[in-house]
Amino acid sequence: MAQQFDAIVIGTGQSGPPLAVRLGASGRRTAVIERAAFGGTCVNVGCTPTKAYVACARAAHVARHAADFGVRLGASPGDISVDLAYVKARKDKIIGGSRQSVEKWLRTADNVSVFTGHARFTGPHAVHIELHDGEPLDLEAPEIFINTGTRAGVPSVPGLDRVRYETNSTLLDLDTLPAHLAIVGGSYVALEFAQMFRRFGSRVTVLVRGDRVLAREDDDVSHAVQQVLAREGVVFRFGVEPRRVDPHDGGVRIALDGEPLDASHLLFATGRLPNTDDLGLDAAGIETDRHGLIPVDGQLRTNVTGVWALGDVNGRGAFTHTSYDDYQVVAANLLDGASRSVDTRIPAYAVFVDPPLARVGLSERDVRASGRDALIATMPMSRVGRARERGETDGFMKALVDAQTKRILGAAIFGIEGDEAIHTFIDTMTADAPYTTLQFAMHVHPTVSELVPTLLDGLKPLA
Repeated sequence: MAQQFDAIVIGTGQSGPPLAVRLGASGRRTAVIERAAFGGTCVNVGCTPTKAYVACARAAHVARHAADFGVRLGASPGDISVDLAYVKARKDKIIGGSRQSVEKWLRTADNVSVFTGHARFTGPHAVHIELHDGEPLDLEAPEIFINTGTRAGVPSVPGLDRVRYETNSTLLDLDTLPAHLAIVGGSYVALEFAQMFRRFGSRVTVLVRGDRVLAREDDDVSHAVQQVLAREGVVFRFGVEPRRVDPHDGGVRIALDGEPLDASHLLFATGRLPNTDDLGLDAAGIETDRHGLIPVDGQLRTNVTGVWALGDVNGRGAFTHTSYDDYQVVAANLLDGASRSVDTRIPAYAVFVDPPLARVGLSERDVRASGRDALIATMPMSRVGRARERGETDGFMKALVDAQTKRILGAAIFGIEGDEAIHTFIDTMTADAPYTTLQFAMHVHPTVSELVPTLLDGLKPLA
């Protein structure tokens, strides 16, 4: 006989755990099911470990350039080595603490029962669990929340079964530095790994199918990012994709259009696949699209009444912050009597190369395509005192404004601390305030944000 619950949460990414705790606190008897590591992609193989690596890579980069600031490290200040085993151990310690914290939080929450195993739907409101330790269980609940996330996608390439290749997850398990890392892909995951491993000391070649990196960004943004990485020694080859891979000299030979590439390690950073193919969704009547994502409405409800999909699996955003916002939307609507919708959410994200690229709202390309009457302003980071003082003047700021309503349409900051400064735009846009609210704000000196009002002073018609 199935155990009865008021709610079931499948998966413990960014939205699942806080939602389960809120559900339990509301008096609902709640079951949480996790088949692998608590904390989901972000904690285990995404944001937390990669940003720990980014921090280590930046430390190496700063040490190499210490002499630029009058700091003498020895006879050869630029001769820096990186102990990847130590970097990995540091990362493992960080994610281990986060993972344990999430699990402890859930196991000690009121009205929450935690099950470790693989869950599959057997009906619209019934799941079967193959427990890791114990007999299988059947659970039923009128409310079920899917938070199973995504995994790395790897294209079908002839010879792939004969070579070792890495994904964003497995690359983080290396304890020796690749001599030459080849990366397939041109998105933010590919570029973050490219820069960090180049700073660690590896040769890095990025293979891009198109004619530029970060294809969804404006041309000036993607070219600026590429130039920074190229200056650090990252090599780019455009208009290529692997035709075949073969073992070669302890590594891999990659057949391309043109000259093949030999590398010691091969990383695929070519997108993500939703973890929906083994959930038994057909048994519940839950629809998926051609990519395996679960379509939802603005309140994150699936086509089956009483079933919600949160996080990367619903295609409404593939970031930790969008997943957490999913939790906030569902909790507000279900528990607080609100009527929130992700349909009104303003898209915002950052690419954590160094310096970071941060974006919110529409791009210049989007605004031009809309045909609306708009204003635009740009400013090089070399005008920012914080950037000059740090000796990091790469990049620029860009803002776009609706000329009629005076509302900010979008902004991009590629430059030092841009991932923090972008929130001045995000908050103003969320408040639906005119750009003049931000333009006339007094910001603290010396910061990056203090130049945002000056940027807006330069708004001109979008030609």
